[in-house]
Amino acid sequence: MNAPNNTQDAMAAFSPATGSALSHVVSFSGGACSFWAAARVVERYGAENVTLLFADTKMEDEDLYRFNREATQYLGVPLTVISDGRTPWQVFSDEGMMGNSRVDLCSRILKRELLDQWHRANCLEMTSTLYVGIDWTEEHRLHRLRARKSGWRIEAPMCEAPLWDKCRMTDELRKIGIEPPRLYKLGFPHNNCGGFCIKAGQAHFAHLLKVMPERYAQHEANEEAMRARLGDVSVMKDRRGGTTATLTMKMLRDRIERGESFDRSEWGGCGCAIDAPQEQNPAEVASLP
Repeated sequence: MNAPNNTQDAMAAFSPATGSALSHVVSFSGGACSFWAAARVVERYGAENVTLLFADTKMEDEDLYRFNREATQYLGVPLTVISDGRTPWQVFSDEGMMGNSRVDLCSRILKRELLDQWHRANCLEMTSTLYVGIDWTEEHRLHRLRARKSGWRIEAPMCEAPLWDKCRMTDELRKIGIEPPRLYKLGFPHNNCGGFCIKAGQAHFAHLLKVMPERYAQHEANEEAMRARLGDVSVMKDRRGGTTATLTMKMLRDRIERGESFDRSEWGGCGCAIDAPQEQNPAEVASLP
């Protein structure tokens, strides 16, 4: 790996537990932070001792696969890909339940459970270290992950000095000849699920409608198909006036096209491989008969 000197210095400052005999597994999401987390681990332990693990939701942006290919070639580590084989919308249909920020079926089934199964089948808690692409602004997520996977050694190299922000990470990618994922350039905060996320808010979906209207239309159609089966359910919620009501993607699009207001500050957040929300009581969630 031929990194520039400043990148080499950044990697050298990362100091996890010593011992090259450990197994080092990096959750590789296709984002800039997980790349640099992997780069720091590879620099310290060598490419031959590192596994890059990618859980594919089958609904990723096309450019994510280009980025993964170039990134893994640079790191000198082959990408281990695992997948349930279904998209999030197929999971919702099979489970008879619409995913949302409180019930993240897609995150749980296509990411967390799949990754946990792979870890149990291929790693030992006492001799393996798991790494995640979390930076210093998200350290609270690292604490939650450690609590959820107690017994495992879990590290987040980008929470260690030197601390880089997202702009620094993308700038450093360009310096080594890798173009950052296009969703960043299009204004999305993450490179997951092709710009869609059931944890996203009104501002995020309004942005998706603006920059990728055809993709928005596909998700809108999927949501309407689920509503035809489940009833009055939606990914988003309308919380105006101190009450909570259904807000479908069609309703949001109609509101924007009429020039009406929407919550421009509600972006939501994607933390699917790590964060496990407290799920609703199944009896309170609309499901198929």
